[in-house]
Formats: sequence, structure tokens, C-alpha cells
Amino acid sequence: MAKNSPLSGYTFVEILVAALIMGVTLSLGAAGFREFSRRQLLVSAARSLQGDLRLAQGYALSGKKPAGCSVLDGYRVTISSSSYSLKAVCAKTAKSINKDNLPIVDGITASTTRDTFTFKALGQGTDMDEGSSSVITLTQTATGKTQTIIVYASGEIK
Repeated sequence: MAKNSPLSGYTFVEILVAALIMGVTLSLGAAGFREFSRRQLLVSAARSLQGDLRLAQGYALSGKKPAGCSVLDGYRVTISSSSYSLKAVCAKTAKSINKDNLPIVDGITASTTRDTFTFKALGQGTDMDEGSSSVITLTQTATGKTQTIIVYASGEIK
């Protein structure tokens, strides 16, 4: 006598449904991760620029002079659409402090209301007129999202 035993396992339709669910979940996760990565790239670029601005501000506040500088006037910040530089200004002559032409980040551009300003030495603020500021906007070209850094005439950075 032959024994009837039911076959166990999954049907083709069940496997297709499971694969479809996994595919949709993975594609949504990949899109979310790509957006998160882009957002983090923009935030990272803004933090890096803000950190370098604070470095220049700190050097100016402390009166730190590079080698060969007898009289420190301050630290000049120059910003273009794709890079920026920080230089010590000694007796009206700019000296490099190894912060020349720092790239912002590929895919991110900078625009500013004032492309050059100087943090004056020993806590005298900046060379901007009282009440004015330099607004630096970093824009991610792929998404159009922005991050803003503001440097006030007093030297405050936000």
C-alpha cells in the first residue's frame, strides 16, 4: 500500500510575493540612505567651514602670529564658490597659514554677501561695518538644499 504524504514547501507565488516585498523594502531603504548621505555631506561641509572660521577667529583673538610676522592685523577669510582660504594679515601683507584654497566639497557651492573679511587681532571684531554681516550659504547642487553660516561685524559666528 502506498502511503499518501502531502508535499511540504512554498509555492512559486509565495516566493514571488516574498521577493517583491524584500525588493520594495530594499529600494525604499536605499533611497532613504542616499538622501541621508546627501544631507550629511552638506551638514559636514558647513561644519568644516564653520570650524575653520572659528580657527581664524581664535588665532585673531589670541594674537597668534605666523613666523616672520612682526605686527598682526588679523586673519583674512576669502570665500569663492568652490573654495576658501584663511591668511594672516601682517602689516597689511597676507601670509599663508596652510589654509589656502580649501575645497568646499564636490557638489556643494558657496555664495556669500561678502567674499572677503578679516577677523581683527585681539578681539576687535571684524573689518565689516557695524551692524553688517557676511551671510555664507552652502547649496547642494543635486538637491537644492542649503546651510547658512553668518559672521557678524562683532566677530560672532552662527
